[in-house]
Amino acid sequence: MSEKSDLSDSVAFSRQIADGIIQAIRLAARQEILPHFRALQPEQIAQKSDALDLVTTADLASEALITEALSALFPGALIIGEEAVARSPGLLNDIEAAPLCLIIDPIDGTWNYANGLATFGVIVAATRFGQPIFGLLYDPLQDDYMLAEQGVEGARFVASCGAKKALATSAGGALNQLNGFIHLYQVPAPKQARLAACLPHFGNMSNLRCSCHEYRLLAQGSFDFCLAGIVKPWDHAAGVLICQKAGGYVKMLDGREYSAAHKDGYLLAACDQATWHRLHELFAFLLTP
Repeated sequence: MSEKSDLSDSVAFSRQIADGIIQAIRLAARQEILPHFRALQPEQIAQKSDALDLVTTADLASEALITEALSALFPGALIIGEEAVARSPGLLNDIEAAPLCLIIDPIDGTWNYANGLATFGVIVAATRFGQPIFGLLYDPLQDDYMLAEQGVEGARFVASCGAKKALATSAGGALNQLNGFIHLYQVPAPKQARLAACLPHFGNMSNLRCSCHEYRLLAQGSFDFCLAGIVKPWDHAAGVLICQKAGGYVKMLDGREYSAAHKDGYLLAACDQATWHRLHELFAFLLTP
């Protein structure tokens, strides 16, 4: 990882992603994430905003390792990690103006990880002025990942052995055939009952408590949509690009283009544009006061 990237050269940036960023994530997984999985002591787990919002010593150590590696690889870039923002929330204000911002979720699905569930991952995204230009969704247990880059056609799955497979979202269908992720408790309490009443319209609803694996399932065509009411950039920037590159359609529910600089609103990711519009009609009530 000694070669440094020219921030104005998106091709060089893409080459570095294949070796530098992935190498750093794998190192963090081997050294910090996997050794502590199902081995954390109570004092290594802390609450942030509430009992479901956790941080572990593995989160902190892996974010530090990845941040150090990306800082060396991309000097001058803005680098934002979830745990750094927990300490300094004002960092989020810098995303929109940054020509290159690297966004890290060192362990996405920390509650799952801390409770011994195998549904967690590492997410790294890069944005230019808030727009995603690179996304990676990494599974530490399987040592595989999904990847998409601006200027490169499609999104791909890369197995631990290096074998690659193109990704494609599902063909969609009628509402009663759709499988989706709805984050009910990210919606204001007065609207939760009405949103819950929408659930019987669909084939199946789920919530993995892990954006990494929700977007992976959407990008590979196993699920059809995801509705989120909290739009933290480390949860969504990478998955939005991967979903779009796999054939999906993603916008804010109010019609705005997605930006990692957004701090509020509802994000709707769907397998295609027609499905997005059908879902939008159903969920439009969320936009009313």
